[in-house]
Parts: sequence; structure tokens; C-alpha cells
Amino acid sequence: MITAVIVPLLMPLAAPVLVRLVAPRRRPAAAMWALTATACVLAAGWLAALGGLLLAGMLTVSALARLGHLIHPLNVAPATVTYPAAALAVGTLCVCACAMARAALRQLRQYRTAHAQLRDTPSAGDLSVLDHPEPDAYALPGSPGRIVVTSGMLRTLDGPEREALLAHERAHLAGRHHYFLAVGDLATRCHPAMRGLRDAIALAVERVADEAAATAVGDRTLTARAIARAALARNAGGSTRPVFAAGAAGGPVPRRVKALLQPVTPSRGPAVAAAGLLLVCSVATGGGATAGLVSLHHDVEVAQGEVQGD
Repeated sequence: MITAVIVPLLMPLAAPVLVRLVAPRRRPAAAMWALTATACVLAAGWLAALGGLLLAGMLTVSALARLGHLIHPLNVAPATVTYPAAALAVGTLCVCACAMARAALRQLRQYRTAHAQLRDTPSAGDLSVLDHPEPDAYALPGSPGRIVVTSGMLRTLDGPEREALLAHERAHLAGRHHYFLAVGDLATRCHPAMRGLRDAIALAVERVADEAAATAVGDRTLTARAIARAALARNAGGSTRPVFAAGAAGGPVPRRVKALLQPVTPSRGPAVAAAGLLLVCSVATGGGATAGLVSLHHDVEVAQGEVQGD
């Protein structure tokens, strides 16, 4: 059982390599979905493996084994291996739970604060303008979703650039990109090596909106200029946006601008290879975690006397 969970325990360490190989240059929408799904699978496999180690360690203690209606304590590995592994799993699970809880509470608090700011804010359709000197713009989800732009940002851009900026933010709302950002943020809190995945998901989300905005206004150069000016202006001050509220000035802007200024030349080869790599990692993680839990379940049934041991 312990051997089977080694793969899901080690696979998050491959996340930085995945980020470098699966750069969302040509197919940002596919990268957005693939990276988010991979982050969820890696996190789920990591947590399941830790849970399996914890349960295995607990059931090797006679008193706890009796509470689980086991005839004899579980015997999956020597005590010198099981007890330290279970203790490490307890500590790691506590750290993961605290990190995810803090992130979820922060997202909820920021979401409520952002909507509270809009109560007395003038609106026109889906647009709300905050009277704030710091340039900023983002898509705030809700019922209905809102495009929030500060007066400082409106003064920074000219008319066509504002149109590109608003098209970008509308693409975020239409694509429900806040779900990808929120899920990616929570999933990557499980392991330090997965932090790069969170940034890669954010980049893919922004690239999807960039392409949608360029299509909407019919000018890739204008869209690139609007994004660059918005980012330069925002870097000079603070931000009022929640973590999961995507905005045109987010992410590595130079890479996004470069992608918009390059000619569109779709290529299936790299996209298929990247998708295959992510699929292999996800299958390996899910398969390892599943095999470990199935093996643990079999060992528990043997200890309960329900089935014969091998």
C-alpha cells in the first residue's frame, strides 16, 4: 500500500516542469482547462495518499484497530516505517487544511468587500465605475457579474483602448474564469511545488481573454497596447480586486503582449504533446492514489477477517 502511494506523493514535484513544458502560447483555452484539471488531480491524489498513510498508521495501533472492528492491527509495513509516515501525514494534512481554509476565507472576504464597494457606485449595464485614483479594472463575478473600472483607469486609456479593456473583462465574465482562478488557487495550496501551476493558470486565463478581446475589437495591436498601458498604470499603485477576479493588467504582461503581436499560426503538434503529458501525469497520480486506497481497503478487510489474506 505504501509503495503504491509514492507516485501521488512525488508527482506534485513535477509541477514546475509541467509549467515550463505546457506554456499557453498557441492554445490558451486548452491550456487553461488542462492546467486546472491537472492541479485538481495532483491535489486530490496528494491528499488521498496522505489520508491513506494516516489511516494505515492509525489502524496499526491496537486500541484504534479495535475501534475499527479489526480482529488484529493492520500490518502493511514495519512500525519503523508506518508510525513516522503517519505522523508526517498528520502534520502535512493540518498544514494543507489551514492553508486551504485561509485561502477560502480570504476569497470570501474579498468577494464581499468588493461587492460592498459597489453598493453606491454608479453603473451602466454591466459596468461599474469606482471613484478611485489608482488605475485598476477587473471582472467581478456575481448575479449579475460586474465589470469594475476605477476612474483612474478610465483617465489612463483613450476611447479605443477602453473598448479593448472592457472587451477583455467581458470575456472573463462570459468564460466564468473566476472558477478556474479560485479552484487553481485552492488546489495549489496543498503543495509548495504547485505554486507555479497557479501562476500558469492565471496566465492562461488572461491569454484566453486577450484573444477574445482582440477578436471583439478586430485589432490585436490595439488590444496589446491597451493591456500594456493598463498594466503600467496599475503597477504604479495598489489594487482593489479579489484574488479570483481576473483583470487585464494581471499576469506576466510582456509575455501576453508579445503573444498578441505575433501572427496567429495554430499548431496542433505542441498542443497535443502538452495535453498528452498532462494526461499521463494525471493518470499516474490518480492511478497511484486509487491503487493505494484499494490496497488499504483489502488489508483492512483481511484484518477484519472478512477475506483471506494473500
